[in-house]
Amino acid sequence: MASKNIPAPTAITVHQQSRQFEIGFADGASFRIPFELMRVYSPSAEVQGHGPGQEVLQTGKRNVEIVGIEPVGNYGVQPTFSDGHDSGIFTWEYLYFLGDQQQKLWAEYEQRLAEAGVDRDAPMPEKSGHACGH
Repeated sequence: MASKNIPAPTAITVHQQSRQFEIGFADGASFRIPFELMRVYSPSAEVQGHGPGQEVLQTGKRNVEIVGIEPVGNYGVQPTFSDGHDSGIFTWEYLYFLGDQQQKLWAEYEQRLAEAGVDRDAPMPEKSGHACGH
């Protein structure tokens, strides 16, 4: 993701009914990001791994909800998802990226699911003994 000067957010709304995270920015951009997309692309090590090629494909997240959200400094938020995941810090830059690149990211996610031969609603496999602080 190219680093650019992301404007400050002007509004954040968590829409529980539609399961969308709405964020508006000072440059006029406004995005409604599905909770599922945020969860599947969480910037946490649990999802992203510790390097390229170590990403953990997330499944069964269609109905995930955001049950809590905490500000992180003045640069982002840390949501708690209904499946217990709470280690991803979403910077304003990353949220702008998720919003701006939604269609491309959905397509990549669907491609990864197809390559793995799994459905997006498949339950997550049990975690192996991978020490990642969780």
